[in-house]
Amino acid sequence: MMSPHAKGRDLSMNLIAIAAIILAGSMLLTTIAEADDPPDPARVRKVAAMLPATPTGLGQPITDRDAWDALAATDGIQSVIRRAEGALDEPIADQPDDLYLDFSRTGNRTRWQNVASKRRPRVRTFTLAECAENQGRFLAALEETIAALCAEPTWVMPAHDRSLANFNGETVDIDLASAALGWELATVDWLLGDRLSADTRALIDENLRTRILDPYRDMFTGVRAPNWWTRTTNNWNAVCLAGVTGTGLARLASPEERAEFVVAAERYSLNFLAGFTPDGYCSEGLGYWNYGFGHYVLLAETVRQATDGGVDMLLRPEVRAPAMFGANIQIIGGVAPAFADCAVNARPDTPTMYFVNRVLGLGLAGYDYLEPGRVTGNLFSAMIFSFPNAASATDPVAADDAGPALRSSFSDAGILISRPASSTDCVMGVALKAGHNAEHHNHNDVGSYVVVVGSRPVLLDPGSETYTARTFSAQRYESKLLNSFGHPVPVVAGTLQHTGRDARGEVLVSDFTDQADTLTLDLRAAYDVPELQMLERTFVYSRENAGSLTVTDRVRLDSLQDFGTAFLLQGQWQLEEDGAITVYDLDQAVRITMEATGGEIAIADELIEEDARVHPTRVGISFVQPVQEASISLTITPLDPTEIGGDWGLIRNGGFEMGAWGWSLPANCLGEISTELATTGEASLKITDHETNRGSNISSARMTVDGEGSYVLSGSVRHVSGSGIGMYVKVYDAGGKLLNPTDERGWLDAIATLEGEPGEWTAFELPFSTYPGATTMALWIHSMNAADVEAYLDDLRVTPTTDE
Repeated sequence: MMSPHAKGRDLSMNLIAIAAIILAGSMLLTTIAEADDPPDPARVRKVAAMLPATPTGLGQPITDRDAWDALAATDGIQSVIRRAEGALDEPIADQPDDLYLDFSRTGNRTRWQNVASKRRPRVRTFTLAECAENQGRFLAALEETIAALCAEPTWVMPAHDRSLANFNGETVDIDLASAALGWELATVDWLLGDRLSADTRALIDENLRTRILDPYRDMFTGVRAPNWWTRTTNNWNAVCLAGVTGTGLARLASPEERAEFVVAAERYSLNFLAGFTPDGYCSEGLGYWNYGFGHYVLLAETVRQATDGGVDMLLRPEVRAPAMFGANIQIIGGVAPAFADCAVNARPDTPTMYFVNRVLGLGLAGYDYLEPGRVTGNLFSAMIFSFPNAASATDPVAADDAGPALRSSFSDAGILISRPASSTDCVMGVALKAGHNAEHHNHNDVGSYVVVVGSRPVLLDPGSETYTARTFSAQRYESKLLNSFGHPVPVVAGTLQHTGRDARGEVLVSDFTDQADTLTLDLRAAYDVPELQMLERTFVYSRENAGSLTVTDRVRLDSLQDFGTAFLLQGQWQLEEDGAITVYDLDQAVRITMEATGGEIAIADELIEEDARVHPTRVGISFVQPVQEASISLTITPLDPTEIGGDWGLIRNGGFEMGAWGWSLPANCLGEISTELATTGEASLKITDHETNRGSNISSARMTVDGEGSYVLSGSVRHVSGSGIGMYVKVYDAGGKLLNPTDERGWLDAIATLEGEPGEWTAFELPFSTYPGATTMALWIHSMNAADVEAYLDDLRVTPTTDE
């Protein structure tokens, strides 16, 4: 097998290009709005006339008790109050200077960020809780937190301060984190006003002026060199602009000064919009669309509110296509492809989708409403979504009853999303990628694809790794997740894809019908292989029956060379007796048949173990001997999961004979599939919980239900020692909302705690019910936090209760 770090013939020439592409997250620069152009005075005067005489922030001050009492009654804010109560007993996480320097020494950014993620959210939590309660009991802890944050040498993240110029006080830059914290503190002062001490308010004022307001004004007036994000076309532009503009509108006394911030945002945000293709594709991936475009929405609404509707950047014609990305990138089951630095489980941000759906009249029925008090991610976003806004003032338009379109074609980017027709037997959807290898947050992945069955990406693009100094350096593509080894694309003559805009997939054929979508790509440009004469990849997605995808690679070379392809999975795979491959992932499975011409093929797998949330298995399919002209074709079809793993009622693989298929056993879940003991067959689920502060965490795949109903969970347990294994059933509605009632701590009630004599198998039958509006449910096996227990579970079954 070729080396996963193979770069091909003399790829050192790419290092300079790589460094330029990936600097600060692969930003691509544009000159739509030069950052040293001062705001147009005429425009400033016009905007200033739209602004109030005094600055205002987002939401309603704590003194508006009618507004806050109504919000305080919501489940979301009650949950915040409970978190605030718990945080009162927790000291502020220590963040010494030495921890900031960790990144410059080791390249690890996670350790500092983990601590910062415990410190900074306290501002939001205590402020929301105090505004809701209005009793003063969270003010001291809030002021202590503010003082600690203002004592930090810099608000810029270590990963964004590689030279340590900010840490050492040589300059004051603005980054994603500092812009957000500035806006957060400006919102705190607006909401609480003189409930804060005079010293705390003065501290906030000084820090916002020196860390945010003065540096940014100096940038857009030409006093100092601007930060790069003012010109970039990726998420940094929108996120930083939202933070500095929101801070300015809440703090600056002069309407003219506030107007300058608005006019600067108007101009520089055009750079962000230019980062989308004309058809709205976001090459950074869905996660960064949530972050970047989500902040563009926050920026637009903040400016709209401040100008009383006089400036509405959401109504720009350039906005509509990017606004549709969150809907159009979804394959089926809410799943989106994890192209670029995106998480496999990324989903469109609900508040953002709600907002653009309402304001732009997109007709997306699943995003017509937003639960009050639900949004608490940041204080400023909570204020936008929890109080009247442009979306809440706009009635939703009627949705199209036909369901999602058969396809979303981002032709400008070379991306195709193909879906089943509504009300058919087809359960498979796919995402197919041409593109190029110089995209935002780029991966070398020309020709990649994702196969989704139901709501499970059974064959996947594994997405991002944990960010380190290497991630945004000339060594980026040493990562097996970021270079083409970690993607389902060919390897030619032992060579992986190279980086650069010229490494692109050219669309040769695109033929779309109601029955099938065909896409043929020329992949030659992605490989620095002089002998390569032809490399074509043809995708044929069929909507017939349960659906299928055929991926055919045809290669021709000047001389005999190695050639192979691959697919990636997060679950399990096995080679069947007939030569086909079965892939299992939690609750779905596919069958892959292979055909090859030009030689004999062999199969080899490798677990990719980069520092990442997902450790995918790469299954390589390669010719045993070098070839000159050859083809490999994979046909992927769904399997009926109810026919796999035995009949256990609604539960899949309740006897555990298929290993972990049908079950979620995350790292440190205190559970494992064991062959030590079993009631039937050879396997069971073993729980080993000797922890004092957490319990086991094992979940079944979700089971389909129809509203309110009665069921029985049955099975057998064999205790080795101790007790305390709780059996829970989580019930969800169509939107994924948990329907189970919770207590004041937010905890669920178990349907039962398992009992039994040690050393003996004890059968159990546990009745339970679902709730009105239920569409799915999942069994959750959780030993109590204080439990010390070791036990085996087997033969788990869920069946509906029939009336006698």
